[in-house]
Amino acid sequence: MAAAKPLLPVVVLISGRGSNLQAIIEAAARGECPVEIRAVISNRPDAEGLQNTALRGIRTLVIDHACYSSRESFDLALMTTIDTFEPALVVLAGFMRILTPGFVRHYHGRMLNIHPSLLPDFPGLNTHARVLEAGCKEHGTTVHFVTEETDGGPAVAQVRMPVQDNDNVTSLAARVLAEEHRLFPLAIRWFAEGRLSLDNSHVLYDGRALPAPRQLEPATLR
Repeated sequence: MAAAKPLLPVVVLISGRGSNLQAIIEAAARGECPVEIRAVISNRPDAEGLQNTALRGIRTLVIDHACYSSRESFDLALMTTIDTFEPALVVLAGFMRILTPGFVRHYHGRMLNIHPSLLPDFPGLNTHARVLEAGCKEHGTTVHFVTEETDGGPAVAQVRMPVQDNDNVTSLAARVLAEEHRLFPLAIRWFAEGRLSLDNSHVLYDGRALPAPRQLEPATLR
């Protein structure tokens, strides 16, 4: 019998309730996301996701950004802590901090983020409200590699969905979040299986450059 392939060591960064983190944990438990989450780190001591994660026996840490005098000093402390766990991938699962260029360069090609819009449209915050205000007919979510440009790194995959006539911010956000919970573990699985990588600024999937992010239909991500 062939030996099982080692799990990919991962560190996850969160700032809030950690619902994408929970989706990754659950996918890993089902054998659908071959990762070992070595630590979950939050910049907020009151992050709800820390308690839920600790109950599962995963190491949790807080590095409170409010205790540091600059972004650079905070990022250095964060980077030093992350590196003690020797991750092959750093996952931003609702980590609400703009990272400094030095931090991003240190993890070039091994840091993924998920954003609740169809990037490059609507980077930044309040995406659902902005989509509705703009009268967009389509919305969704994007997984991308992290670069120095906020929400501007090369996109890996997206889920698109129609904006319904009766949508409000709450209903639209809920539908997008449900797709995030499916898409993010899948993209991480691709990385863990060696199918996904970043060559300079080009996303490679199964050894070939992706001309555009992979487009997946809602709820059909297997």
